Amino acid sequence: MTSGAQGNRRSAAKRTQLPEEVAAYVRDLITSGQARPGEFLRIEPIADVLGISQTPVREGLLSLRSEGLVRLLPRRGFVVAPIAPEDIADLYWAQAVFAGELAARAAEKITDDEISQLDANVKQYARAVDAGDWEMLPEIGMDFHREVYRAAHSPRLVLILDSVTASLPNRSYSASNPKHTRQEHPRLLKAFRQRHPELARDLMTKHMTAQGERLIEILKERGFWSMDEKSDES
Repeated sequence: MTSGAQGNRRSAAKRTQLPEEVAAYVRDLITSGQARPGEFLRIEPIADVLGISQTPVREGLLSLRSEGLVRLLPRRGFVVAPIAPEDIADLYWAQAVFAGELAARAAEKITDDEISQLDANVKQYARAVDAGDWEMLPEIGMDFHREVYRAAHSPRLVLILDSVTASLPNRSYSASNPKHTRQEHPRLLKAFRQRHPELARDLMTKHMTAQGERLIEILKERGFWSMDEKSDES
């Protein structure tokens, strides 16, 4: 392959990744309560924050429109769409169902080496909590789940789960959730050590569902829906 062709492939990949980066950034703003229903999402400030041009910002916002998180108002721009507690609960319920099934399959197929990797991850997470390394926690936590899903050897089911997970917050919420993850991941690890599929399914399902419940409570405490109700009344 020529260097020109390689450069074209890298450029195409970058063009694809930038809208995804925008979508992830704005999705977190919305689901963490930093951008509230009815607020406009201006393209130029987002482009400035991410250090990119305005075109991928628009593409990323259009992808969020297809998820129902953003509306495009003619001649006015993009605005955060209303989102109800039930919407968040539904997303986490769907994630819990697929993640629970993958955990059950992993418990049946997991190797000793894969269990060792999960054990190392759990210890790494605990060290990061003790050190207050909040930046690293979300990635370490997500690595635990990636290892579990890899051990399930069900790539198509993982793809379906990924499509659900894409609509959920990632770093901003995960970083505020360490005390629960520190307790729940070791319990899952124990179920994998025991090769106990139903226990692994139950623990993973509860783990994911509880994340959604905690996020809803966080948003309620921040007045996410009360602000929306006030704007509806005015």
